Amino acid sequence: MPTLSYAPLSDRSLIRVGGADAQHFLQNLVTADIDGMKDGGASAGALLTPQGKILFDFLIYRLESGYLLDAPSATAADLVKRLTFYRLRAKVDLELLPENVGVIALWDDNPEAGKGLDSDVDGALSAVTDPRLPALGKRIAGPVVELALKLLATAQDLAAYDRHRISMGVPEGLKDYDYSDIFPHDADLDQLGGVSFSKGCYVGQEVVSRMHHRGSARKRFVQIESSDALPEKGTDITAGGKSIGALGSSALTDDGAVGLALLRLDKVAQAKDNGTPLQCGDAEILVKLPDWASFSLPEPSTAD
Repeated sequence: MPTLSYAPLSDRSLIRVGGADAQHFLQNLVTADIDGMKDGGASAGALLTPQGKILFDFLIYRLESGYLLDAPSATAADLVKRLTFYRLRAKVDLELLPENVGVIALWDDNPEAGKGLDSDVDGALSAVTDPRLPALGKRIAGPVVELALKLLATAQDLAAYDRHRISMGVPEGLKDYDYSDIFPHDADLDQLGGVSFSKGCYVGQEVVSRMHHRGSARKRFVQIESSDALPEKGTDITAGGKSIGALGSSALTDDGAVGLALLRLDKVAQAKDNGTPLQCGDAEILVKLPDWASFSLPEPSTAD
């Protein structure tokens, strides 16, 4: 019998998007295909700058009465303001839900995680398999305290869930990268179901589409491992003393540490080909592509 864990995600908030024009409004604004979502469905997504960089990232849950956006609490109010800016005369209602209504993650640490978890949680606004990666487990939205009492699982803290997320190789905004700095491809959002390349226009769509069809994404978030503790977010990853990227979030393990890093894939390939060790601060690291990734290391390049 698998042992399940759960953690209230105290750093996440919920935004309700309703009204007669909610579907059309989101479809023409965010990277995800809203029209393709059925009741009870979910998707990763983002709102981009006109230049195609991630301004906000979130998960989207389809409800019978509209949608919920599962977003970082630190920028949730700013996201509501930005959506309000785009609303104009559309019949759309926007509401940042109170703190007692939030998100719980439910997961199993074994390799088959997510496949045997029950989606039906009485009293939940939404309970779905994480749309980015089933192995992340379930996302349960609703009154957190009441829902937690109904879960037959071991209570964990936010750090435990982040360690699980990092071990699965899934980056998140603010924890791994700053907003307005990187493209969806850099954050692997195209790999994790958060970008539609078949829907119509949305903010920043032209740039993202061009990167996709030209295959011009040179940087990607990948996993790193070390036998030593890793330094703080933003520390340079170096090869032969030259920066090839930067560290995102990290967590300690029984054997050392794991982390996520945004790296130039061609530089990683070049270092591997030359036998050059990679460093993050004082820690020597190994790079691992996530199991779900469809991208690979390119042929080594000598270009700067």
